[in-house]
Amino acid sequence: MRKIFLLTLLACCMLLGAVAQAAQITDVKWGVNKADVLRIVVDVTDTAGYAVDMEGDTLNLTVNADKGAQVPHSKAVKSSLADSLKIVDKGSYTVVRVPLKQRLLEKSYKAFVLKKDPATGRPFRVVLDVTPRQASYSGYGAATTVVSNRPVVSNRPTKTNSSIKKNTVIKTSTAADKKADKKKSSSKKKNDNKKNTAAAKTETTVNKPVNKSDTDKLAVIKGNGRFRTSGGLDGKIITLDAGHGGSDPGAIGSDGTKEKNITLAITKIVKEILEDKGAKVYMTRTTDVDVFGPNASDAEELQARVNVGEKYNSDMFVSLHINSSVNKNVGGFSTYYYPKTDNDLRLAQNIQNKLAANFGVDDLGVRQANFYVIKRISMPAVLVEMCFISNEKELTLMKGQWFQKKTARLIAEGIEKYFA
Repeated sequence: MRKIFLLTLLACCMLLGAVAQAAQITDVKWGVNKADVLRIVVDVTDTAGYAVDMEGDTLNLTVNADKGAQVPHSKAVKSSLADSLKIVDKGSYTVVRVPLKQRLLEKSYKAFVLKKDPATGRPFRVVLDVTPRQASYSGYGAATTVVSNRPVVSNRPTKTNSSIKKNTVIKTSTAADKKADKKKSSSKKKNDNKKNTAAAKTETTVNKPVNKSDTDKLAVIKGNGRFRTSGGLDGKIITLDAGHGGSDPGAIGSDGTKEKNITLAITKIVKEILEDKGAKVYMTRTTDVDVFGPNASDAEELQARVNVGEKYNSDMFVSLHINSSVNKNVGGFSTYYYPKTDNDLRLAQNIQNKLAANFGVDDLGVRQANFYVIKRISMPAVLVEMCFISNEKELTLMKGQWFQKKTARLIAEGIEKYFA
């Protein structure tokens, strides 16, 4: 009996070890192109979330993966931007720290992912491009706002709560990186062939990062810039964004449940509740479709969602998502905002407070982030992460009508309180 118990325990440990190593960093490389753009590439064994932030004069790239034993703790770098980089093992995630020799503008760095390519033997990669102030925007491409719905992990929760996990929660899947993995249209291949440098050709054939020329060509709709923040719900114009959709499933649960379906179901209920209270509500999508259309670039898809809010001169924009993590025990609600107006934080707090006070799951708090859809839109906006599809308990909950209706009701109540 004791032998059977020990064998069972050993098998469980081996299984847990395999899961823990599902996403592991195998190498960290760097390179500098003719325009002096520093590129850092992190090789990972499996899909992993990432985030970028500035901490003083240090640029941090956080990857939601373990640091492999073979990866050194530091590397020398020959660049006008940095002399070295440090790879810090944080347990459930790894931080690549780049001490900078010059202060950067916010738009001087960007990150994106390159999917695993069995044909060439290339692993999943997280890439960070850093452009010096004096460099021209050629080579690797212009450094622009990261086109991603992903947290900036250095930002502390605006609302403190004892239930917040010690480990940073990093979104594993987003509209930007998953849609980019699917770009294989002939027009893209044609554009890739026109790249001048070998480095550009190698990287963009897999996953083309958004550069300045791409964002310059976007069809951008600008509203009147006016929005109402009080006086009740009656007559208010609200745009709801059901995250992902169409070719982009979003995060996927262990049983195949897709984030895009959960977000759409909850968004429809929120719309119905708000309209019953007199609000005029628009949705970026009402069915399982890409908002921009087939073969859209990352920026085109996200800008198309922003355009809906601007087109109708909305008073607020609310984007609904489901979170995911390689740590299956992480769970809870969180609400993200970007402080472009005096009301973004207040909107986030009203929604998060309602969700946190009425569910028996973790309150991950209100956090600041530079997500494309909440940063590029003119009116107050938030992105709500409605629990974790990677958490089995929460996955079971979110598939049920009880959870969907209650979550929708609480979000609507938070919106109503904001306008009160």
